[in-house]
Parts: sequence; structure tokens; C-alpha cells
Amino acid sequence: MKSLSPYLIKFSGLKDGLHCFNYELGNKFFKNFDYYDFLDAKLLANLELEKKSTLLNLKFLFSGEIDVQCDVSMESFTLQFETDYSVVVKFKNNVVSSDDKVVFLPAGSHSLDVSRMIYESIVLAVPQKKVHPGIENGSLKSEIAKKLEELKPKKNFKEKTDPRWDKLKDLL
Repeated sequence: MKSLSPYLIKFSGLKDGLHCFNYELGNKFFKNFDYYDFLDAKLLANLELEKKSTLLNLKFLFSGEIDVQCDVSMESFTLQFETDYSVVVKFKNNVVSSDDKVVFLPAGSHSLDVSRMIYESIVLAVPQKKVHPGIENGSLKSEIAKKLEELKPKKNFKEKTDPRWDKLKDLL
């Protein structure tokens, strides 16, 4: 994956303090990562970068809408999306972090590509199972929803029990 230039932050020229960056994300952004699970995406990413002499604090805030396909009915629907993600960038040579909240860059680095951080934090924040709201409240009218309702187990069946066990329950 090549570097996406709008997401390359050259922090070496920035003064210490807070700096804000805003990004509009659509399907084109996710296709750069060969990710095609979203039918459409209209997301805003706000990045607040706090530069200090020895580290960088990155705070991402994501909001918007993602069109996805329901895992139950295969109907498309719009998923309202809002999440945040924070990471600390430290400068040390030959250090690999096992923590996803801390990233190490080689000493003397002057830029940081945040596109992978944005991509991963959004994809990981989307629910693993996406269910159409109409399935949950019963308002979805489709062939699949009708068939699922027909195949739903009946609640009024009575479980047959062994009468010997019923006598033991009376002892309690």
C-alpha cells in the first residue's frame, strides 16, 4: 500500500502545541486498502495532534454514516457511526511496540502517515454482526424477513418431562 499524501503529517515543521486536521472519508479511501465491505461511506475524521518535544499525542474522532449489508437479511441499511481512538507516538530506534496505543518511530523522523491508523480504527469499530434495525423491531418487510419469521421456533411448545423428576422437584 502506497502512502496517501493527504494523510501524511509532516510534524517536524509544526510548533509544539495543538494542531487539528480534518479528513472526509469515502469508499475511495477504503478501496485503497482493498476493503470492500462498505457499500458506501460518508465519514468525517477529526485529528487533534498535540506535539511535545519528546512525543506526539494523537486523538481521532470519527463520525458519519456507513451503508452496509445486513448479515441476516442481506438488505442494505445505513449504520450511524461514531467512535474515537487515541495513540501516543514516541521516538526511539529499533523498538517495536506490542501495545496498539503506543507507536514508536525512529529518532529523527519528520513525518507520520496516519492513513493506516484511520483505516484500522474504523474497521475495528464497526460491529462484527450487522443487523438491520427492521429485523430487530419487526418492521422490515421483505421475503427473507417473512421466511425467518416462519422458521422461528414456536414459544408455546411444552417441554415434556419425566414424571419421576417432577416428584423430586416437589421435595424442594
